[in-house]
Formats: sequence, C-alpha cells, structure tokens
Amino acid sequence: MKQSTKMQQEMNQVEKLIGVILQIGVIISAIIIGVGLLALLITGKSGYPAGSFPTHFGAIFRGIAQFKPYAIIMLGLFALILTPVLRVVVSIYAFFKERDLLYVVITTIVLIILIFGMAIGYLGK
Repeated sequence: MKQSTKMQQEMNQVEKLIGVILQIGVIISAIIIGVGLLALLITGKSGYPAGSFPTHFGAIFRGIAQFKPYAIIMLGLFALILTPVLRVVVSIYAFFKERDLLYVVITTIVLIILIFGMAIGYLGK
C-alpha cells in the first residue's frame, strides 16, 4: 500500500473520530441537561435562591451531589462547552500524526486561546 494512501486512510479515520466525538458530546450534554430540566419540572425548584445558580466547579459538583436541578443543567452546559475543545485537542493529534507542523502550531495556539478565554470567564465572575 502506498504511503499516501495509508496516510489518507488514517486521516479519514481521524475525521470520523472527530465527528463521533462531537456527536457523543452533544448527546451526553443534551441528556444531562434533560435530566436537570426534568428534575426542575418534577420538583418545581431550582435548588437555589431566586436569581442565583452555581457558576464554579465546586458549587456545581456540590449541587449535583445534592441533586439540585440547576447544578445538573450547568454540568450539561459545561459538557457542551468542552465538546469543541476536545475536538481541537483531537485535531492537534491528527495534524501531528500527519506531520503538518504548521497546523499543529496553529491549532495549539487556538487551544491556548480557548483555555485562556475559559479561564478569564471563570475568574471574571
């Protein structure tokens, strides 16, 4: 088998993996958000005082341990936000495997910007 054909097959597999990651991430996020919404409808309460909701990881996980609907919904939203970040990480691997160092660098910069932006948003509260 030619090297370029083998490389093309590997890239097709990576592209399929990226698609599966995005699909699974969205499905898992939707299920988690759905569970939170269902809990909200059943209990009629968010689990938090009016106008407040968990915004930090610790508060979200404490709320999940207490089965607070808003905390469950926030976990689903967090999973949804992390899905494209995971896609960027897989893309870095794919470009590295393809030995396309320019795109490895560019995609790594994108990942750093994403992480920096999330950190600013997390700390900016």
